[in-house]
Amino acid sequence: MPPLPPLTPPSSSPSSRTSVVAALRAAGCVFAEEEAALILAAARTPAELAGLVDLRVSGRPLELVLGWAVFRGLRVAVEPGVFVPRRRTEFLVDQALARVPDAGVVVDLCCGSGAVGAALAAALGPVELHAADIDPAAVRCARRNVAAAGGQVHTGDLFAALPTGLRGRVDILAANVPYVPSGEVALLPAEAREHEPLIALDGGTDGLDVLRRVAAEAPGWLAPGGCLLVETSERQAPAAVEAVTRGGLKPRLAVSEEGYAHVVTGKKRQYR
Repeated sequence: MPPLPPLTPPSSSPSSRTSVVAALRAAGCVFAEEEAALILAAARTPAELAGLVDLRVSGRPLELVLGWAVFRGLRVAVEPGVFVPRRRTEFLVDQALARVPDAGVVVDLCCGSGAVGAALAAALGPVELHAADIDPAAVRCARRNVAAAGGQVHTGDLFAALPTGLRGRVDILAANVPYVPSGEVALLPAEAREHEPLIALDGGTDGLDVLRRVAAEAPGWLAPGGCLLVETSERQAPAAVEAVTRGGLKPRLAVSEEGYAHVVTGKKRQYR
């Protein structure tokens, strides 16, 4: 996937820009000027511009209006019904590269758009890349985003989706699992709860149901020295570390204060 190219200046007239900014501001968009510039650059005709503005004003996330999100310098395709990659998840990619800088086999589990896998492949160079998700819409979207890296995308429930030949060979197992407690999904911003699939958000009673399943099975898939990485919240981090430890991996909690990101890693010990 090529790096994000610079945006070309919109050709719309000042009056169009002014009206778009006004419409977005009236709808409560905090960064109305910046969003207007992106929408104006994306629209090819006045009718398309009006349609894009209407979608944004109605509450559709900007990334789904544009059809792409920026993730670690890449333009990642997104589409309605697919989880939009968060900037804080870039920290998970950073941690993966720091922990296993020479990885040759990468798996992006619960891949959504495939942004994590695409970013890892872009940073590592040629790798064997696999991504998997239970949601067919996510699988379809991820295929677009990992194609340039020669990645394969599989449909299914966690490890059941993966080729058995990957067992014991995975260097980086990135699993951006859903971790919102079921009772707190209704408290999410409308952009998430109304436009993203529940299966990508709801992590069960305490938010860690999927994470525990991943941590329990990960050791059988990791190569010696391979690393599992999962994103979680500050409140859930101790329980996530415990789950990784119970799985037999060496845990580590990494925190980005700036990005308000918490990543638990679990490394498989090398054979003696």
